[in-house]
Amino acid sequence: MNEIVPNRKEHDPRMHSAEHILNQTMVRMFSCGRAFSAHIEKKKSKCDYHFERNLSAEEITQIEGKVNEVIKSDLLIREQILSREEAEKIVSLTKLPQNAGESVRIITVGDYDACPCSGVHASSSKEIGEFRIISSDWVNGILRIRFKIQQL
Repeated sequence: MNEIVPNRKEHDPRMHSAEHILNQTMVRMFSCGRAFSAHIEKKKSKCDYHFERNLSAEEITQIEGKVNEVIKSDLLIREQILSREEAEKIVSLTKLPQNAGESVRIITVGDYDACPCSGVHASSSKEIGEFRIISSDWVNGILRIRFKIQQL
């Protein structure tokens, strides 16, 4: 069997875990896809979404509220190695290269989110800290959300 070995990105595990929760929150609230581009760093991060407009102040408050609710619920964050066939039943593999192998690493945040990922993560959502959206803007069909987490 041709297995992939995860490439452990050098991201802050808490910030990377917050990105997963933000992505699922955007999917649930707006029926948009996950971020098609992200830049994750310890101090601040950004996610880009295909979207039709900028967010309102009320929507930003709602997103922050939901993300922080999930964080505070102390969900277990774990990794599963699944066959490509098993993984396709629960997550989209469209961003995964065809030559990635027959095993796929899936990160789950409790029952809130599941996503193929090679990064490092917190072990529990409660470890993340408080999530805040710094700003958002919309240009040519792309919504950029910049965020940070209050360091523990």
